[in-house]
Amino acid sequence: MSKLNLSLACWSYDRTEALQSGLVRPEGIDLNFLALSVEETFFRMLRNREFDVAELSLSSYCLMLAKGVTDFVAIPIFPSRFFRHSCIFVSAQSRISSPRDLAGRRVGVPEYQMTAPVWIRGILQDEYGVDISSIDYLTGGEEEPGREEKIALSLPERFKVSPIGPDQTLARMLADGEIDALFTARAPSTFYQEPERVLRLFPNFQDIEKGYFAKTGIFPIMHVVAIRRDVYERNRWVAQSLFKAFERAQRIAYDQLAVSASLKTMLPWQIGSVEEVMRELGADWWPYGIDRNRHVLETFLRYHHEQGLSDRLIGVDELFAPETRTSFKI
Repeated sequence: MSKLNLSLACWSYDRTEALQSGLVRPEGIDLNFLALSVEETFFRMLRNREFDVAELSLSSYCLMLAKGVTDFVAIPIFPSRFFRHSCIFVSAQSRISSPRDLAGRRVGVPEYQMTAPVWIRGILQDEYGVDISSIDYLTGGEEEPGREEKIALSLPERFKVSPIGPDQTLARMLADGEIDALFTARAPSTFYQEPERVLRLFPNFQDIEKGYFAKTGIFPIMHVVAIRRDVYERNRWVAQSLFKAFERAQRIAYDQLAVSASLKTMLPWQIGSVEEVMRELGADWWPYGIDRNRHVLETFLRYHHEQGLSDRLIGVDELFAPETRTSFKI
């Protein structure tokens, strides 16, 4: 019996390496793995629906669901997770020394709807009491001018969002003091090139992020894996097949990180780092599936709604293919 040919666009992660190499093969599927940057994958999937399956921004996916656009259906695989306290950068000229100093300031975001800024705004609101609606948000390219929101927004009036100039970049504006802060997924180049002008709000971010996890149990989810709706409806079994394959690939990555005879990565203290993560977050520190991530997802969906991106509170189970809500157990 011939297998179903599917394209998968996803960044080349350690947890997807076995899928990319063919060491793990989804049942009934011949997978064409396209190792593309997340920005390219998101743009091509959201604008043109180019792939059968793709890594997708959690926020963009939720934004589409809230608008009634059901072109994709996700499976509870989370290829990207990231604590975002390290991703709040401030201009030295702004004299911002605490989160509360951000209220009423001009803050850059590559896109207002980006998942990373959604988490950052929510954390600032919940953990530090920052009135996120008091901030003036400026959107645009971080390093190159001309970036626009991938999906058109219709926000409540209390949120002030406007684009920067066609020749401006957020990295340069931050260093020059034209914006007070930047909420982003990538450190701006000026943070490394002009360290006296661009600073982290939380220099000791690792300690703060450990405390945040200990308090909340949240390891923020950034991306999901989404199947194009027409592909899924023709072959609904692919959701469970892909889910199981991603789990097997991740298990291999976990095992390889624990090997000390020959290090998998170029991190000199890889084994010590793995042991530290296990102490702080547990043995399965990057869980897939719905139940173990329900609190994380509910928190994100609340933030998404509170920040005007979804006009209703989306339920966790709405996000995922019904076939992946439970797993077969022997």
